[in-house]
Amino acid sequence: MSRFNIRVYGLLMNEQRQVLVSDELIRGMYITKFPGGGLEFGEGTRDCLRREFLEEMNLKVEIGNHIYTTDYFQMSAFNPEHQIISIYYTAKALENIEAPLREKPFDFDEREMKKYQETRETETFRFINWEDFSPECLTLPIDKIVAGLIKNNH
Repeated sequence: MSRFNIRVYGLLMNEQRQVLVSDELIRGMYITKFPGGGLEFGEGTRDCLRREFLEEMNLKVEIGNHIYTTDYFQMSAFNPEHQIISIYYTAKALENIEAPLREKPFDFDEREMKKYQETRETETFRFINWEDFSPECLTLPIDKIVAGLIKNNH
């Protein structure tokens, strides 16, 4: 039985023109992506993204303009019976970021690795300078498209 998996992601830039990314270890796969996650039943897409930032980073955000929605078939990397539909918005932090930020990709600390041992998933966050930001910085195919759109339009 085929299913749709709706994902909602945010492009958050800081005052130094750096783009926030999430480095994740999921079931043995290393993935760099935009912050966000799965839409829950009964939830709107903007509410989903606000919830995801709050859950993942303990960060209140304002959701801005719609950037992109997947307009082609994309199979899930984790389940071949799921079709991914991703929706992207701009996001603005409404408070200082208190979540630990890393300098290097996949720089997980002991707490994050303990979480991985329990759940087979963990994540950490970092900013990428605008000059260094490109589609190649991201792992997921739809994120790469969005990164290209963002770079071409700014």
